[in-house]
Amino acid sequence: MPWSWRYENVDGQPVAGPPETFSSQSDAESWIGQEWRQLAESGVAGVVLVEDDRVDYRMSLLPAE
Repeated sequence: MPWSWRYENVDGQPVAGPPETFSSQSDAESWIGQEWRQLAESGVAGVVLVEDDRVDYRMSLLPAE
């Protein structure tokens, strides 16, 4: 079952991002750990980890206030 990230702006609306897919959750999480700064700089405010069509969790890329 492939894992992938969906990308959202600050309003939770979809935005474009790299169409990466991963064979495991840990591979997807390792990748986002390396790429989140570049994604945030390009306007991605949050990401959603998806396994097939099932949402696993959401995560903000914005700094804590």
